[in-house]
Amino acid sequence: MVFSKSRNNAAVSDGDLIRRRYDRLAPWFDSLEGFMEGLYFHRLRKRLWAQVSGVHILEVGVGTGKNFAFYPADVRVTAIDFSPNMLVQAQRKRDRKQLAVDLALMDAESVCYADNSFDTVIASFVFCSVPHPRKALKELYRILKPGGQLLLLEHVLSSNKVMAAIMNWLNPLVVRLVGANINRQTVKNIQACPFQKIYIDPQSSDIIKLIRAVK
Repeated sequence: MVFSKSRNNAAVSDGDLIRRRYDRLAPWFDSLEGFMEGLYFHRLRKRLWAQVSGVHILEVGVGTGKNFAFYPADVRVTAIDFSPNMLVQAQRKRDRKQLAVDLALMDAESVCYADNSFDTVIASFVFCSVPHPRKALKELYRILKPGGQLLLLEHVLSSNKVMAAIMNWLNPLVVRLVGANINRQTVKNIQACPFQKIYIDPQSSDIIKLIRAVK
Protein backbone atom coordinates (compact mmCIF):
# COMPACT_ATOMS: atom_id res chain seq x y z
CA MET A 1 0.00 0.00 0.00
CA VAL A 2 1.22 3.50 -0.83
CA PHE A 3 0.61 6.25 1.70
CA SER A 4 0.18 9.82 0.51
CA LYS A 5 1.89 12.47 2.60
CA SER A 6 1.33 16.16 3.25
CA ARG A 7 3.33 18.32 5.67
CA ASN A 8 2.90 21.81 7.01
CA ASN A 9 6.28 23.49 6.56
CA ALA A 10 5.41 26.31 8.97
CA ALA A 11 5.02 23.84 11.83
CA VAL A 12 7.57 21.27 10.75
CA SER A 13 9.61 21.44 13.99
CA ASP A 14 6.65 20.98 16.33
CA GLY A 15 4.99 18.51 14.01
CA ASP A 16 8.09 16.37 13.57
CA LEU A 17 8.72 16.30 17.32
CA ILE A 18 5.19 15.12 18.07
CA ARG A 19 5.28 12.67 15.17
CA ARG A 20 8.46 11.06 16.50
CA ARG A 21 6.86 10.60 19.91
CA TYR A 22 3.85 8.84 18.45
CA ASP A 23 6.08 6.77 16.17
CA ARG A 24 8.00 5.67 19.25
CA LEU A 25 4.85 4.77 21.22
CA ALA A 26 2.98 3.10 18.35
CA PRO A 27 3.84 -0.58 19.12
CA TRP A 28 2.67 -0.22 22.72
CA PHE A 29 -0.02 2.42 22.32
CA ASP A 30 -3.03 0.14 22.72
CA SER A 31 -1.54 -1.44 25.83
CA LEU A 32 -0.65 1.90 27.40
CA GLU A 33 -4.22 3.16 27.10
CA GLY A 34 -5.92 -0.20 27.63
CA PHE A 35 -7.21 0.51 31.16
CA MET A 36 -8.82 3.86 30.35
CA GLU A 37 -10.09 2.50 27.05
CA GLY A 38 -12.00 -0.29 28.74
CA LEU A 39 -13.13 1.80 31.69
CA TYR A 40 -14.32 4.93 29.90
CA PHE A 41 -13.15 5.75 26.37
CA HIS A 42 -14.73 2.77 24.58
CA ARG A 43 -18.21 3.88 25.60
CA LEU A 44 -17.54 7.45 24.46
CA ARG A 45 -16.17 6.33 21.10
CA LYS A 46 -19.29 4.26 20.53
CA ARG A 47 -21.50 7.25 21.37
CA LEU A 48 -19.51 9.48 19.02
CA TRP A 49 -19.66 7.11 16.07
CA ALA A 50 -23.39 6.56 16.54
CA GLN A 51 -23.84 10.13 15.24
CA VAL A 52 -22.11 9.49 11.90
CA SER A 53 -24.22 10.19 8.82
CA GLY A 54 -23.66 10.19 5.08
CA VAL A 55 -21.85 7.86 2.73
CA HIS A 56 -18.27 9.23 2.72
CA ILE A 57 -16.59 9.49 6.09
CA LEU A 58 -13.13 10.77 7.01
CA GLU A 59 -11.48 9.74 10.26
CA VAL A 60 -8.69 12.11 11.24
CA GLY A 61 -6.00 10.66 13.51
CA VAL A 62 -6.85 7.00 13.02
CA GLY A 63 -3.87 6.01 15.18
CA THR A 64 -3.72 2.25 15.66
CA GLY A 65 -7.33 1.80 14.55
CA LYS A 66 -9.11 1.96 17.89
CA ASN A 67 -12.30 3.10 16.19
CA PHE A 68 -12.45 0.30 13.62
CA ALA A 69 -15.03 -1.56 15.72
CA PHE A 70 -17.43 1.36 15.37
CA TYR A 71 -17.24 1.92 11.61
CA PRO A 72 -20.76 1.90 10.12
CA ALA A 73 -21.65 -0.61 7.44
CA ASP A 74 -22.29 0.41 3.85
CA VAL A 75 -20.24 3.62 3.93
CA ARG A 76 -16.90 4.59 2.42
CA VAL A 77 -14.36 5.38 5.13
CA THR A 78 -11.04 7.15 4.58
CA ALA A 79 -8.69 7.38 7.58
CA ILE A 80 -5.56 9.51 7.96
CA ASP A 81 -2.76 9.94 10.45
CA PHE A 82 0.52 11.84 10.54
CA SER A 83 2.50 9.04 12.21
CA PRO A 84 3.87 6.36 9.86
CA ASN A 85 4.29 3.86 12.68
CA MET A 86 0.72 4.38 13.89
CA LEU A 87 -0.49 3.70 10.37
CA VAL A 88 1.52 0.47 10.26
CA GLN A 89 -0.39 -0.69 13.35
CA ALA A 90 -3.69 0.41 11.80
CA GLN A 91 -2.90 -1.40 8.55
CA ARG A 92 -2.19 -4.64 10.41
CA LYS A 93 -5.42 -4.33 12.37
CA ARG A 94 -7.36 -3.48 9.23
CA ASP A 95 -6.01 -6.54 7.44
CA ARG A 96 -6.81 -8.83 10.40
CA LYS A 97 -10.36 -7.53 10.55
CA GLN A 98 -10.69 -7.46 6.75
CA LEU A 99 -12.05 -3.93 6.79
CA ALA A 100 -12.58 -1.79 3.71
CA VAL A 101 -10.91 1.45 4.79
CA ASP A 102 -8.48 3.61 2.83
CA LEU A 103 -5.46 4.63 4.96
CA ALA A 104 -3.29 7.63 4.14
CA LEU A 105 -0.34 9.39 5.76
CA MET A 106 -1.44 13.00 6.07
CA ASP A 107 -1.26 16.03 8.35
CA ALA A 108 -4.58 17.45 9.56
CA GLU A 109 -3.23 20.95 9.01
CA SER A 110 -2.75 20.33 5.30
CA VAL A 111 -5.29 17.86 3.95
CA CYS A 112 -4.98 16.98 0.27
CA TYR A 113 -8.69 16.42 -0.40
CA ALA A 114 -10.93 18.65 -2.46
CA ASP A 115 -13.41 21.12 -0.99
CA ASN A 116 -16.81 19.65 -0.06
CA SER A 117 -15.64 16.01 -0.16
CA PHE A 118 -16.98 14.39 3.03
CA ASP A 119 -20.37 14.00 4.72
CA THR A 120 -18.83 13.48 8.16
CA VAL A 121 -15.34 14.16 9.48
CA ILE A 122 -14.64 12.52 12.81
CA ALA A 123 -11.73 12.49 15.26
CA SER A 124 -11.15 11.22 18.78
CA PHE A 125 -8.43 12.60 21.07
CA VAL A 126 -6.61 14.20 18.14
CA PHE A 127 -6.65 17.96 18.63
CA CYS A 128 -4.53 17.69 21.74
CA SER A 129 -1.64 16.84 19.41
CA VAL A 130 -2.18 19.17 16.46
CA PRO A 131 0.37 22.05 16.61
CA HIS A 132 -2.06 24.62 15.15
CA PRO A 133 -5.59 23.37 15.92
CA ARG A 134 -7.47 26.27 14.37
CA LYS A 135 -5.67 25.80 11.09
CA ALA A 136 -6.57 22.10 11.12
CA LEU A 137 -10.19 22.82 12.01
CA LYS A 138 -10.47 25.21 9.08
CA GLU A 139 -9.07 22.51 6.81
CA LEU A 140 -11.70 20.06 8.04
CA TYR A 141 -14.39 22.68 7.53
CA ARG A 142 -13.16 23.14 3.95
CA ILE A 143 -13.42 19.47 3.02
CA LEU A 144 -16.85 18.99 4.58
CA LYS A 145 -19.83 19.12 2.29
CA PRO A 146 -22.38 21.91 2.98
CA GLY A 147 -24.51 20.62 5.83
CA GLY A 148 -21.84 18.07 6.72
CA GLN A 149 -20.74 17.53 10.30
CA LEU A 150 -17.55 17.44 12.30
CA LEU A 151 -17.67 15.03 15.25
CA LEU A 152 -15.02 15.28 17.95
CA LEU A 153 -14.22 13.47 21.18
CA GLU A 154 -11.59 15.56 22.95
CA HIS A 155 -10.10 16.22 26.36
CA VAL A 156 -9.99 19.94 27.10
CA LEU A 157 -8.91 22.43 29.74
CA SER A 158 -11.09 22.24 32.85
CA SER A 159 -13.51 25.06 33.62
CA ASN A 160 -12.51 24.73 37.27
CA LYS A 161 -9.83 27.35 37.97
CA VAL A 162 -7.83 25.17 40.35
CA MET A 163 -7.92 22.15 38.05
CA ALA A 164 -7.10 24.35 35.05
CA ALA A 165 -4.06 25.75 36.85
CA ILE A 166 -2.84 22.21 37.61
CA MET A 167 -3.39 21.13 34.00
CA ASN A 168 -1.51 24.16 32.69
CA TRP A 169 1.36 23.42 35.08
CA LEU A 170 1.54 19.76 34.04
CA ASN A 171 1.10 20.37 30.33
CA PRO A 172 4.78 20.89 29.35
CA LEU A 173 5.72 17.58 30.99
CA VAL A 174 2.88 15.70 29.27
CA VAL A 175 3.81 17.18 25.90
CA ARG A 176 7.43 16.12 26.34
CA LEU A 177 6.43 12.58 27.33
CA VAL A 178 3.65 11.77 24.85
CA GLY A 179 3.21 14.76 22.56
CA ALA A 180 -0.31 15.60 23.77
CA ASN A 181 -1.54 18.86 25.26
CA ILE A 182 -3.97 18.53 28.16
CA ASN A 183 -4.97 22.20 28.25
CA ARG A 184 -6.48 22.80 24.82
CA GLN A 185 -9.63 24.94 24.55
CA THR A 186 -11.12 23.03 21.64
CA VAL A 187 -14.65 24.37 21.93
CA LYS A 188 -13.38 27.95 21.60
CA ASN A 189 -11.24 26.90 18.65
CA ILE A 190 -14.28 25.47 16.89
CA GLN A 191 -16.26 28.60 17.66
CA ALA A 192 -13.55 30.59 15.87
CA CYS A 193 -14.35 28.66 12.66
CA PRO A 194 -17.36 29.42 10.42
CA PHE A 195 -19.51 26.44 11.51
CA GLN A 196 -23.23 27.19 11.47
CA LYS A 197 -24.13 25.17 14.57
CA ILE A 198 -22.09 23.72 17.43
CA TYR A 199 -23.48 21.19 19.91
CA ILE A 200 -21.89 19.88 23.10
CA ASP A 201 -23.25 16.51 24.20
CA PRO A 202 -24.93 16.98 27.61
CA GLN A 203 -23.28 13.78 28.82
CA SER A 204 -19.87 15.36 28.34
CA SER A 205 -17.74 15.83 31.45
CA ASP A 206 -15.77 18.90 32.46
CA ILE A 207 -12.62 17.76 30.66
CA ILE A 208 -13.92 15.22 28.12
CA LYS A 209 -16.19 16.71 25.47
CA LEU A 210 -18.26 15.18 22.69
CA ILE A 211 -18.71 17.92 20.11
CA ARG A 212 -20.76 18.15 16.93
CA ALA A 213 -20.28 21.08 14.54
CA VAL A 214 -22.34 21.52 11.37
CA LYS A 215 -21.07 23.33 8.29
